[in-house]
Amino acid sequence: MKTLSILSLLIFLTNCAGGNVSSMKFGKRCTQSDANGLKESSYIWIISKDAKASFDARINKENCSDS
Repeated sequence: MKTLSILSLLIFLTNCAGGNVSSMKFGKRCTQSDANGLKESSYIWIISKDAKASFDARINKENCSDS
């Protein structure tokens, strides 16, 4: 039941994003650190059609290292 609820919620959130959503990616990925050393990380990424071409180059698993 828990899995069904999570899947339903993900479908609902995707529909709320409008027609600009190209795909969803799962798994921990991070952005590169900025000048202050801050970075974003998430396990669920909702990717717009505009950002799809450069998504994997900017946000990937290699950026998640703790160095």
